[in-house]
Parts: sequence; structure tokens; C-alpha cells
Amino acid sequence: MSSLVSRQSLGLSLGFLGVVIFGGTLPATRLALTGFDPYFITASRSAIAGLCALTLLVILRRPLPPKHTWLSLVLGTLGVVVGFPLFMAMAMQTLPAAHGGVVLGILPIATAIVAVLVTHERPGLAYWIAALVGAVLVIVFALRHGGGGVAIGDLFLLLAVAGGALGYGFSGRLTAFMPGWEIISWSMVIALPLTLPATWLLMPSDFSGVPLNAWLGLAYAALFSQWIGFFAWNAGISICGLSKVSQLQLLQPFVTIALAALVNREAIDLDTILFAAAVVATVAISARTRIRVAPPLTQT
Repeated sequence: MSSLVSRQSLGLSLGFLGVVIFGGTLPATRLALTGFDPYFITASRSAIAGLCALTLLVILRRPLPPKHTWLSLVLGTLGVVVGFPLFMAMAMQTLPAAHGGVVLGILPIATAIVAVLVTHERPGLAYWIAALVGAVLVIVFALRHGGGGVAIGDLFLLLAVAGGALGYGFSGRLTAFMPGWEIISWSMVIALPLTLPATWLLMPSDFSGVPLNAWLGLAYAALFSQWIGFFAWNAGISICGLSKVSQLQLLQPFVTIALAALVNREAIDLDTILFAAAVVATVAISARTRIRVAPPLTQT
């Protein structure tokens, strides 16, 4: 029993590490936007990650993924390479990173829905209640800080949520067949025929005016948000399951807010702290619930 608890703790710790890394995505993207447009950021972050992933796979002489995993790899790639980063970067043109981080707080419930559809996990009633309460909390928070309205940037963020949930869901499904770092690495490599030409075509004609902060933001988004963060995230999923680990994403808005204050000089008020405490409570409840898993499929 103690070994099971220890393994669950390890899985949740790895998932949380992934959340912390992903929490820096919006602040880093805001920095990158000071020198680049969102389309170049989307293409180049994936191209850089893809080249690094290809190098690692070649050095370690990893074989090609099994044939039955390719469809899930492609679908997951569409979510994490195209859908999420593109719409998120478009949203960050008009919204503060802190606001975007809170709206992305509905990502766990979207990921849980994808988990039910593609990984055959069956969370219990307590899980869904905790997930819905957490999602409602972050939505109310977003509306309070957005003056009660929904801007075009919020719509882009909702599309980013859909892309992220798709990517997390299909990547999570593959943890039954491949190590987590290989899943994201092959996803980045699969995208290279698209991302490399796109990076070349969208490249600014002159880099001399690009500030250092923009380069640092792009480097973080490429190496950590797009690639290394998934090493820990997918490893956590392989141990605890997608539904349980995805609930840790409810903490991500507040990681983003803290980093936005530090990196982007955005403000944090008492209201944010109180909502953070309430969301942490929902995470604690959901993390203790049992997740029933149906027998896995052997092919896509």
C-alpha cells in the first residue's frame, strides 16, 4: 500500500512539475510578442523543439513508434503544435498573461472529457463535482477580472483550450505504449515538414530590432513549453492517469499569474489569492478520488 501511495505521489509530483513549466508559457509568449508576430512564434517554437527532439532521438537510436500509435501521434501533434500555441499567441496580443492564465483554467475539464473519449478512463461522481467546481471558480474569476465581458482574446483562448485538450488527451493515451519523452519528441519531429518551411516563410526580414526579452521568451516557449515540460507531464500521466493528473492544471492559472507579476510586471491582488486557495481545495479533493480505467485498446 505504501509503495502504491509513493508511486502516486511521484506521478502527481511529475505532473505538477509539468504544470509549473507550462505556467510560464503565457508570460514567455508575451515577451516573445515584443519582437515577433504570433504566427512566427507558433512555427518557430515547434521547429526549434522538433530539431532538438530529432537530435535526441538520433543520439539515443530510438526506433520508429509502432504503427498503431501513429494516428494518435498525429492528432496529438495537431493539438500541441498547431491548435494550442497558435490561438494562445493570438490571444496574448490583446490580453494580459494573468487573464489568459485564468481562462485556461478550464483546460482540466476539457482534458477530462477527452480522457473519457480516448483513454477509457471513468472518473467517479466526486471527481466530476470537484472538476466542475474548480472550472466554475476560474471562469468566475476571469469574468470578475474582465469586467463581466468576453473579449475576442477570450474566444482565442477557448480555441486554445480545445487544442490543448486534444493534444493532452491523445498524448496521454500513448503513455500505455511509449515513454512520455518519446511521445512529445516524435510529435515534434512529425511536425517538422510543416514547421520548418513555415518558420522560414514567416521569418522577420530584419532581426536587428528584436529585443533580448523576445528571444528569451521564444527560447522558453520552444524548449520548455513545447518540449521539456511534456517529459514530466507525460510521465505523471503514465503513473496516475490523465484524469487525475489533468486536475493539477487547475493550479496552472495561478502559476501563470505569479510569473506574470514577476516577468511581465502584472499585478496580483487579494481576490486572486482567495480564488487560488479555493481552486487548490478542489485539486486536493479530485486527487484523492478513484479513477476506473477500462481495458486499454491495443490499436488506434
